Amino acid sequence: MIDQFGREINYLRVSITDRCNLRCRYCMPEEGVDKLEHRTILSLEEMARLVGVAVKAGIRKVRLTGGEPLVRRNVVQLVNYIGNLPEIDDLALTTNGVLYAPMAQDLRQAGLNRLNFSLDSLNAERFHYMTRGGNLTTVMASIFKALELGMHPVKINTVVIRGFNDDEVLDFARLATEYPLHVRFIEFMPIGDLHYWNRERMINSSEIKGIIESSYQLESIKRVPGNGPAKYYNIRGGQGSLGFITPMSNHFCTECNRIRLTADGGLRACLHDYHEIDLKTPLRSGASDEELLALFAGCVQAKPSRHQMNAGWGPDNERKMYQIGG
Repeated sequence: MIDQFGREINYLRVSITDRCNLRCRYCMPEEGVDKLEHRTILSLEEMARLVGVAVKAGIRKVRLTGGEPLVRRNVVQLVNYIGNLPEIDDLALTTNGVLYAPMAQDLRQAGLNRLNFSLDSLNAERFHYMTRGGNLTTVMASIFKALELGMHPVKINTVVIRGFNDDEVLDFARLATEYPLHVRFIEFMPIGDLHYWNRERMINSSEIKGIIESSYQLESIKRVPGNGPAKYYNIRGGQGSLGFITPMSNHFCTECNRIRLTADGGLRACLHDYHEIDLKTPLRSGASDEELLALFAGCVQAKPSRHQMNAGWGPDNERKMYQIGG
């Protein structure tokens, strides 16, 4: 699938639930979200069919997201289905790590290739505060379980927020020095609970990189295997790498290769763009694969040239990131 700006779209992010077992302050309200009714959410079989159609359209990379994808029952079955599609060359999952360790072996055997862990603090008390109850020890055990199983590259996504965790940048760099972990620093975006968002809390990646270079020597590399927009650097003498993701200071939309499927069957061409194509209604009304393929193609052709996130989330964008898929 080639969009109107010449970008090849071969990457599908699938949100398999809008629920989460944490309540991160910049993402979700403390009381959580109104749960979608069971019939509103796509079944795993419906998701599997849509991924199968997407493969026919040219999708070769799939990432399962949430909310927190591992709270969805029978997620291993979905991983197994997608992992067995011969056209898929990369199947990944983003998780907060709370539930991963007990499921790790089953997910690997089902065909999961890679993992991204969302982790914004290495201080147990601070982590508990930001997540409203998360246990850092449990998450770190999951990260090291992934390393033990050889799920390389194991990536850690860290949102840097001024006045909250910017004093931990060097601690994360040290983690990537001592272990074969790939830490990606992400600029703070207005994507969740907008009462927490404040532009003054955003630190651009050049400032973060400067903090690290005060203590470490960085060597530019092309990329770490995966589909993300990070600019990567090796740490001289270290085992892992550091990446910088710049959605606010230097958007990477010209290289965007992804579309997104929400848990309730909406197809989005861009995280920030509020336009969605309804796949659930035609799917449940008996649409053929060819008819669904046409909807995928229409979504790709409507993909905007770039996001407008610097102007804020926007009043027309009623969904937050946890409802769309991180």
